[in-house]
Amino acid sequence: MTAPLRMTYREACKQAIRDALKADPRTFVMGEDVGKYGGCYAVTKGLLEEFGPERIVDTPLAENGFTGLAIGAAIAGLRPLLEIMTCNFSLLALDQIMNNAATLPHMTGGQFAVPLVIRMATGGGRQLAAQHSHSLEGWYAHIPGLKVAVPGTVEDARFMLAAALADPNPVLIFEHIVLYNAEGELDPAVTAVDLEHAKVRRPGRDVTLVTYGNSLPKCLAAADALAKDGIDAEVIDLRMLRPLDMPTVVASVQRTRRVVIVDEGWKSGSISAEIAARLAEDWLYELDAPVKRVCSREVPVPYAAHLEDAALPSVERVVAAVRAVVPRRS
Repeated sequence: MTAPLRMTYREACKQAIRDALKADPRTFVMGEDVGKYGGCYAVTKGLLEEFGPERIVDTPLAENGFTGLAIGAAIAGLRPLLEIMTCNFSLLALDQIMNNAATLPHMTGGQFAVPLVIRMATGGGRQLAAQHSHSLEGWYAHIPGLKVAVPGTVEDARFMLAAALADPNPVLIFEHIVLYNAEGELDPAVTAVDLEHAKVRRPGRDVTLVTYGNSLPKCLAAADALAKDGIDAEVIDLRMLRPLDMPTVVASVQRTRRVVIVDEGWKSGSISAEIAARLAEDWLYELDAPVKRVCSREVPVPYAAHLEDAALPSVERVVAAVRAVVPRRS
């Protein structure tokens, strides 16, 4: 029996890219500083030397331009793997992503596919201040025609990319900046993951914690803390925000009867709001308590470390939300 392999989230991303480049000569990496510098978060470090400048392409600081180029390359039959340094920079390419990548297959009656994958860093927690600490994945999950992946584990970081590159639709992969240094084990039996289903990361009976990305380890830590008080929390890792796997969420809620949604996005108009609304519309009578949400504070993410910590979801806030909906144990 092969022992599990331990690696960082960053290395898992790099190995996924390397495998993609080896598997298909049509695949190429493009983005700011992906070549000589090795990527802003060192994910592509060493790939230029291995694959050369035709496969690892440094771009100018022109997100709208190089995203349009990647869309054209995808339509022409290539498999571009585009890196946008941080998700706030993707706003400069929003017209290309929303009005071209997401809509061309529909507007052409299926004559054109746009098999484009865009990777970008997301989230706060590294003191990068208000302009580089956004969590915009929930915004993109609003757009039909896109798939939105949010790998929260080393396993998903390692294997989601292959599934994304095989998809004929544009796929956005949001990698949380705090997770790059996180370590985890790869099960040798797992060689692929899908882009459809959420996953139960911890079974429980008293309350469901629904989350994704860097909020996943926080929810697992909260579940461990709650277990000391006799509260058994189930943790659901969404893994995909579009399509949103509501059947897995609902099956858990039907067992636990209570739910707390943990989302690093702002509460107003967030993916947590969408999940709460769907539960209220179709499964209200499965709940024995109101839906609770733990999100980032409604402020631009501060630079100062103590203020940033206060603004983002925390283990303590998750624990408090659970205790507000789970009856006290006598």
